[in-house]
Amino acid sequence: MGESGGGPTQDGANSARPARLSRLTLEGYRSFQKETIDFGDITVLLGANGAGKSNLVSFFGMLGFLSTGALQEFIGRAGRSDSILFGGRRATPQLRAAVEFVGEDSAGDERRTTYRMRLGDAAPDTLIFLDERAVYSHSGFAQPQDILLGSGHRESRLKDRADQGNETCRVLHLLLSGCRAFHFHDTSPQANIRKSRYIKDNRYLRHDAGNLAPYLYALGQTRPDCYRRLVETVRLVFPAFGDFRLAPDAAKTHQVLLDWHEKDRSDYLCGPHQLSDGSLRFMALATLFLQPPERLPNVIVLDEPELGLHPYAISVLAAMVKAAATKVQVVLATQSPRLVDEFEPHQVVVLETEGSAGTRRRPLNPSGLAQWLEEYSLGELWEKNLFGGRP
Repeated sequence: MGESGGGPTQDGANSARPARLSRLTLEGYRSFQKETIDFGDITVLLGANGAGKSNLVSFFGMLGFLSTGALQEFIGRAGRSDSILFGGRRATPQLRAAVEFVGEDSAGDERRTTYRMRLGDAAPDTLIFLDERAVYSHSGFAQPQDILLGSGHRESRLKDRADQGNETCRVLHLLLSGCRAFHFHDTSPQANIRKSRYIKDNRYLRHDAGNLAPYLYALGQTRPDCYRRLVETVRLVFPAFGDFRLAPDAAKTHQVLLDWHEKDRSDYLCGPHQLSDGSLRFMALATLFLQPPERLPNVIVLDEPELGLHPYAISVLAAMVKAAATKVQVVLATQSPRLVDEFEPHQVVVLETEGSAGTRRRPLNPSGLAQWLEEYSLGELWEKNLFGGRP
């Protein structure tokens, strides 16, 4: 079908069941020769080092660049095409991906919207679109609406077609740009999160929380209810913490630093250099999950959120994840048995590397684990290698 057929008339808000990420198929991307991953409200990715968890997270990062017209920037940062294609460009000259979202309209009919792309190796060591499509199907339609966006281009044409008024492309662009990958690993002295930042850099929380100070400053000004809840949550895992002390710099009024004070010493100003790595990461995590619901991404993809956290902080993190998952989807890549203990077998996806086949998904059988779970936790079963995901 061409573009004249009926398209999705909602971005999720007007349907009986909002469109949600259902399935991702990757072929030829980094460690993925060919595999399909299904997603639920919460998806926990397990696997040994090098199994492909971070590669899957990076693909969602790639979607973020792609949806803003910056695919070539991602390719450059990622090491060019030879580092992106499975086994290098000689072994795999192109990659394919299909990102599928499923929802229902008010009548209960299924709506399925899929973004398909095929990227091929091109000089000089980059990737270009060999094929880009937006596909929409409805259970009441005989044929899907299949929109070819072209070939040979270097940046996605999805937003251009959306701006031209195509409803399918508009919805799909919103869904793709709503998938956001985060990693709060860098808390070094040189990290952006510890530096003064432009006070108006607060439209959304950046992938590395580098704009945490201006984002919290704006949150305190516009949504004090969310801000107070966030502060109280930080105090649960950092009892000495009193509050943030966020204000424009006296010398540089357009800058703000992540200053704070202790609970019993409000007269003594502390700076971000006086925060431990774990405390700083937890502040970023709390900001991500406790921000106003309307500001939450549709899909939060988070890489190893447990780094540097106390076991109790991991429990609080899991509670925030479960609360957020009533509104949005959450994908966690983790190596923490303690975090795994907080979730159910049906929420776990095990990734393993199988030689030349690359990353493969190993189905988890909840019923097969039922008897074991009477005596052991899920994390303990993972450590015992009863369902894979270990070296």
